[in-house]
Order: sequence, then structure tokens, then C-alpha cells
Amino acid sequence: MQKRIALITGATSGIGEATARLLAAHNFELILCGRRRERLDVLQQELTAHTRVTTLSFDVREHADVQRAIASLPAEWRAIDVLINNAGNAHGLDPIQTGSLADWDAMIDINVKGLLYVSKEVLPVMTGRQSGHIINLGSIAGKEVYPNGNVYCASKFAVDALTRGMRMDLNAYGIKVTSINPGLVETEFSLVRFKGDETKASAPYQGMTPLKGTDIADIILYVLQAPPHVVLADITVFPTAQASSTQVKRG
Repeated sequence: MQKRIALITGATSGIGEATARLLAAHNFELILCGRRRERLDVLQQELTAHTRVTTLSFDVREHADVQRAIASLPAEWRAIDVLINNAGNAHGLDPIQTGSLADWDAMIDINVKGLLYVSKEVLPVMTGRQSGHIINLGSIAGKEVYPNGNVYCASKFAVDALTRGMRMDLNAYGIKVTSINPGLVETEFSLVRFKGDETKASAPYQGMTPLKGTDIADIILYVLQAPPHVVLADITVFPTAQASSTQVKRG
């Protein structure tokens, strides 16, 4: 079976890293993208034992860098079959009246504009071949607003809307589009949100068993292994202890 090429953003930690490891073991060749070059190099060295791997180091919020990086791919890497828009972030947990402009810009630039910038560069390949699969990592925060979630929730609601729009616009080209919307997943995400405060970052996961990056990677692989006539369009996944964005059984 011919290997498919998958481009993964945010591949240096959490869901992206777990997905890279899993796909490497299941007949995919990988274009791993992230800001941290040293982590990309370590992951590439590890995964080349299983499959062909190349890396691109850029920040998804910088359009010129995204263009330059993806345009630099050699011809043998251009036929991208799968795009996994995983790069994303949350900054702060402030009420709207005291929110930080820098935090707002970071969330909108990475979660929304970054997804668009990367998709813009990959889509011509997919539409030209009339095949491909795009997986956008959303969040329960794109389905339900919660207190102090304001701009983060807005950015993930935008991802949900963009995914639906992509599915409609790309339907004529035979391109699959999937949205995966996790609840509580224990990754570096919380540490970024709370600006390195480990005590605050660990609090959302206390007294319960959260999802892991590997759980989402398993779902991504399942989605990609569906028959050609099947697309899992919109998936919401919680840890068993979670019932909504605000209801969690602890202890």
C-alpha cells in the first residue's frame, strides 16, 4: 500500500507529537511543523526509524514564514494527502473586561489565522489532485462558551465555522474535512494558558483522569483509516469524568 503524506502543525508536543508517533507506525510519511527546531530534530531522528520524515520550522501566525516554509518542500514532498491543523493555544483565563490585548491577539492569530495560512498553502495541491483529508483540531470551547473563556471560545467557535465552510467549499473536489473537539486533555496547553504556573496549570486535571494526547491521536488514525466513501465530519470527545465544558466529576 502506498504511503500517504501527512503534514502536522504543532508537532513538537501534546496531540501533535502523539499523532506523529502513531502515524509513523501506520504507513504515513510525515512533514512535521513547529516553532521549536530542536524538538523537531529530535522527533525526526526518532521517527525516521519507521518512515520518511521531513521538518519545517515556522510560526503559523507569520504568513510570510508559512508561505516560505511550505514552498521550500522538495517535489517529492509536495503531494500532501493529509493536513492536520493542530497548532493552537489558550492564553489567560481573564474576564473580558480585564483581558490582555496580547493574549487576544495570540489566540486569534494562532488558532484562526494560523489555521487559514497553512490551509491556504496546502489546498491548491489537494484541489488540483481532487483528493485529500483536512483534520482541524477544535475544542469543546468551540461548542460551548464557559466563564472567562470569551476570546479563546470565540477563536474555537471560528474554527468550527471554518471547518463547516471548508467541508462545503471542498465537497466538489472530493476532499474530506473533519473536526475533532476534545474536552480536557492533559498537555502543555494548560501550562501555556497559565503562563508557566505549574500549580494553576495542573488544577483543571485534579481529582479526575483527563484525556491524553495519545487518545486524540488514536481518533485521528481511526478517522484516516475510514473507507473512501466515509468521512467522520464532527467528533466531540470527553474523558469519562466530563459531561460538558463546566461539569466534571472529581474525586
